[in-house]
Amino acid sequence: MGVCLASMAPATALAQNVNGAIAGRANAGDMITVINPETGLTRSVSVGANGSYRLSQLPVGNYTLQVSRDGQAVGQAIDVSVSLGNATTVNLGAEGVVDMAAVQVIGSRVISPVDVSSTESATNITAEEIARMPVDRNVASVALLAPGVAGGSAGFGGISFGGSSVAENAFYINGLNVTDFYNRVGFSEAPFDFYQEFQVKTGGYSVEFGRTTGGVVNALAKSGSNEFHGGGKLVFSPRAWKSSARDSYLDGDRYLTRSRDSTDSARVNLWASGPIVRDRLFFFAMYEGRDISPESTNNGGTSFTRGESDDGFWGATMDWQLNDNNLLSLMAFSNKNRVDNETFAYDFDDNRVGDRLSRSYSENGGDNWALTWTSYLSDNLSMKLMYGNSERDNITASPSDGDCNYVTRASGVPDPGVPLGCTNNATIYDRNDQREQARADFEWAMGDHLLRFGIDRESNTSDLDQVYAGPGGIQYNVYSTTPGAQIPGAGIVPPGYTAYVRARRYSIFGEFESVNEAFYLEDNWSVSDNLVLNLGIRNESFDNRDAEGRTYIEMDDMWAPRLGFSWDVRGDSTTKVFGNIGRYFLPVANVINIKQGGALLDERTYYGFDGWEIRERDGVQYAVPILGTQFGFDNSQGDGSVGDLRAEVDKDMDPVYQDELILGFQQQLNSTWSWGVRGIYRKLNNAIDDMNITATHCGRIASRWVMANPGEDVTVWGDTDCDGVDDGYLTIDTSKAGYWTEADNYEYINGEWEYVGSTPTGQRGWVKPDRTYKALEFQVDRAWDGKWALNASYTLSWNEGNAEGPVNTDTNFGDTGRTENFDDPFVNYRGDGPLANDHRHQIKLRGTYAFNDNWRVGATLDARSGGPITALGVGNPYNWKSYHSYFICVENCTPPENAQDGDTWSTDDRVFEHSPRGGAGRMPWIIDLGLSLAYERTFDAGKLEAKFSVYNVFNRQEPVWVYQELEPGVGDRDEFFGKERFLQSPRYGQLIVSWSF
Repeated sequence: MGVCLASMAPATALAQNVNGAIAGRANAGDMITVINPETGLTRSVSVGANGSYRLSQLPVGNYTLQVSRDGQAVGQAIDVSVSLGNATTVNLGAEGVVDMAAVQVIGSRVISPVDVSSTESATNITAEEIARMPVDRNVASVALLAPGVAGGSAGFGGISFGGSSVAENAFYINGLNVTDFYNRVGFSEAPFDFYQEFQVKTGGYSVEFGRTTGGVVNALAKSGSNEFHGGGKLVFSPRAWKSSARDSYLDGDRYLTRSRDSTDSARVNLWASGPIVRDRLFFFAMYEGRDISPESTNNGGTSFTRGESDDGFWGATMDWQLNDNNLLSLMAFSNKNRVDNETFAYDFDDNRVGDRLSRSYSENGGDNWALTWTSYLSDNLSMKLMYGNSERDNITASPSDGDCNYVTRASGVPDPGVPLGCTNNATIYDRNDQREQARADFEWAMGDHLLRFGIDRESNTSDLDQVYAGPGGIQYNVYSTTPGAQIPGAGIVPPGYTAYVRARRYSIFGEFESVNEAFYLEDNWSVSDNLVLNLGIRNESFDNRDAEGRTYIEMDDMWAPRLGFSWDVRGDSTTKVFGNIGRYFLPVANVINIKQGGALLDERTYYGFDGWEIRERDGVQYAVPILGTQFGFDNSQGDGSVGDLRAEVDKDMDPVYQDELILGFQQQLNSTWSWGVRGIYRKLNNAIDDMNITATHCGRIASRWVMANPGEDVTVWGDTDCDGVDDGYLTIDTSKAGYWTEADNYEYINGEWEYVGSTPTGQRGWVKPDRTYKALEFQVDRAWDGKWALNASYTLSWNEGNAEGPVNTDTNFGDTGRTENFDDPFVNYRGDGPLANDHRHQIKLRGTYAFNDNWRVGATLDARSGGPITALGVGNPYNWKSYHSYFICVENCTPPENAQDGDTWSTDDRVFEHSPRGGAGRMPWIIDLGLSLAYERTFDAGKLEAKFSVYNVFNRQEPVWVYQELEPGVGDRDEFFGKERFLQSPRYGQLIVSWSF
C-alpha cells in the first residue's frame, strides 16, 4: 500500500507555543508512529473511528512517520518536519501514491507551502534561514522581516505591528513571557546563537496568547540530541567598518552632533550540546564573551563619552525524556550587563578630548529561567505545565551624583562655551523588575474537535528607588522663549526674558506589583475535510497595586472571543480562503503603579534665565544657570505623598482593547512558488490615560489627576453634596464635562502687565480615543530548494485616528500610559488624522542564492514611506492652558508691546487656526538594503562558515523623526520645527566566522 499526502502544512492555531504537532486523516484503526532519530523520542497514536489522528506537544525537530496495520508496517516511512507553534498536517490514503502536484519535495522531505488548516497570520523563520541572509543579530530585526511590522521612529525605539504603538507587543522565549512590563517597550533578549527558531505573529492569534494589542514574537532556544556537537563563533563589527553619522545643521550652525559616535564590538561564542544519557537526557550550553566600546558626543559636541562593557552571557537548556509520555525541560540564561562611562570635555572643531568631567555606569539584564513539564496522559489528551521567572535590572548612577546637578539647554539658548553641569547622569536610578509566571495548558482530541484549554498567572513586581542627581535632587533645564509667552503648567514669562529655567525636583521609591490572570477555551472543529473552524474564548483579569500592596486598578471579566475559519477550496491543499475576528486586551504597565500609586514628588519651579555662572570642579570649568525672577510653581503631578487613590483612579475603569478582522487568500502556483493576499481591519476602542479633572457637578474643584477612560463615565471619590468634603463616589460623564475652562485677564499698570483674575467660560468634555488600521498585504514566496529562495511583500495601509496608543511618538514621549493626549479636553480636540505609525506603503524583500556548495549571497530590503508631520501648537481657542494642541495662535497671542496704563488684555483675545494632524507633510522614504556574502566548507573535523554583511548599503541617513512642535509657547515659532532629530543608522559591516563539529 502506498502513502498519499493530500496535504502537509503547518496549522499555527492548533499547537501550543513551544512545541508543534503532527495531525491528519488516515484509515480508522491504523497506528501512526513518529520517531525523532536525533533524540529517540517515539510517539504512537491510533487513528480514530472518524479517520482523524493527532500527535500533540511534539518538541520541534525532524521526525519519521510510519503507518502500521495489525502490527505490520504499511508503505514507506516519511520524513516530517515539526516547527515552532505549528501543526504539520499529513493525510494518509489507503491505496494512493504520493501526490506530487500538491507538495514540494526537498530531498526526502515533503512540504506544502499553503497552510490549509491555519486561521492566523504568522511568519516562521529558523536560525538556518537567517544564516543565509544579512539579518542583524537581534530579535527586533527578525520581527521586521514580517509584513506590516515597522521600527519605531522616536527616541524610545521599539517595533510597531499593524499600526499599533511600540508599547503593545509580547515576547516569549520557550513559553516564558520576557516582555518589559514596566514600560512595555522592550524585552529580555539572549544572543542570537541561543535561538533555534522564531515565530512572528502579526494577527489572528490563538486565545492562548493575550495581553497584547500589537504582535507576538515567539522564540525557541536550541537544545541537544544524541550526538555531541560544539563550536565557536566570532562576531566582529569594528568602528572602522561603520560610516560616520551625519550631523544636523540649521543656517550653517550644527545643532545635533553625531559624526563622532561609533562602537567597537567583538563577541566570541562557545557552545556545546549532546546527550547526558542517550535517548533520555540532553543538554545545550553556550557562553558568549563580549567586548563592546561605545563612543559618543553630546548634542552640542562639547562633551565626549567613552564606554566599556565586557560582561559575558551564559545560557543553557536541558531536556529529560523520562519516557515517551513525559518530558521535563529547563531553559535558563543570564544577560546581565554593565557599561562604565567616562565623560570628557571636548573640542569638536579640533577633535580634541580634554579633561574628564564625570563618570557613570549603567546595569541592565538579569537571570531568566523556565521549567516545563509535558505529559501525554492518553492518545487524545496532553498536558503542559510551566513555571518560570524573568528578571530585569535597570540601574544608572555616578560617583558625582551627590555633588553635581544635571543641566540641559534647548535650542536657541546661548552657549556658555563650557560643558553644562559637572555630570552627565541625570538621575540616580535603581529598579529591579521580576516576573513570576505559571501556566497550565491542555489539548484534548475528541473526534472532529480539538479542545484546547488552560490557565496562566503572572505576578510582575517593580522595586524602584529614583531621585535626581545633585544637591537638593534638582535638575535644571533652560529653554528659549519670548516675553509674555504662556509656559505650560507655569504661567506668563516676565518682561525682558528670552529664556527661562525649569528647576525640577523629582523622587519616588517603593515596591509595586501587578497580577495578570487568564483562562481560555478553544475548539478547533474540522467541519469537513475542507473546512476548519476555530472557536475560542479568553477571560482576562488585571490587578494593579500601589506601594503598600493595595489594589487600586482592578479589571476583570474581560471576555475576548476569537473566531476563525480556513477553507481548502479545491480540497488538494493548493488554495485556501481564511479569516478571523477577535478581541485583544492590553494590561496597564507597571510605570502607572509607580507614578500613580507611589509617594511621587514632582516639583517644577520656573525662573527667568539671568545667564550662566561658570564654576570649577577638579580643575574643570562648567556652567550652571543663574536663576532670575520666579514666575511659576507646579507640584500637581506629585507632592511627595500617596494620595487618596479613590480620588485619583476611576473606580469602574474599562480596559484598553482592540478588535480585529482579517480575510485572506493563499494559493500554491507550483512546487516552489506561492502567493497570498490579506485584508486587515483593526480598531482600538478605548484608552487609559491621566486626565486633569477640574470640575464636577459642584462646579470648579481643586485640580486632580485621574487615571481613567477619556470620553467615558469616570467614577471617583469626591464631594457628593457640595459641602467641600469628599464623602462618596460621584460619576462624571467626561464626554460632556469634568474640565473647567476659563480665560486669564491682565491689566497694564505702572509699566507692567499684571494678572487680575480669570473669567469662567464653562465646562467642557473630552473626545473619545480613536485608532483605526486598514491594510492590504500582498506576498509572494519562493521556497528554498538548496539553490535559491525569495520572499517579497507589499503592504498598503491607513493608520488614522487621534490616539497612537499608550506612548506618543509625535512628541517623543515614551512614558507608557501617561501621555499628554488627554491631559485636558483640548489636547486632542480636532486631532484626527494620520497617526505616527502610518506608513502608507511598505515593501519588503529577502532572499538568497547559492552559486555552488561553498558560496552564496543574500539580500534584504525594507522600504517604507515616511510618517506624517504635524505642526503642533500650544493653547487653544477655548481655554488659557497651554498643553500641546492642534491649534496655532496667529493674532493677539501675547500682551501688546505698546500698552498704556489701564489697557487690558485677555487670553480670550487670542486668535487661533486649526493645525490638523499630519498637515505639515511627510517625512522621506526609509530604504534599508542589506547584502551578504557567505562561504562554507565541510571538513572531516567539522564545518567552517564565514559571512560578511553590509547593512544600509547605500548609507541613507534619512530622518525617521523630525521636530513637530511649531509653537514652543503661545505665539512663538520654533526655528527647529520640521528639522531632523533621529536618523537611520549609517552603513556598517559585520563579519561572522564560525567552526562547528
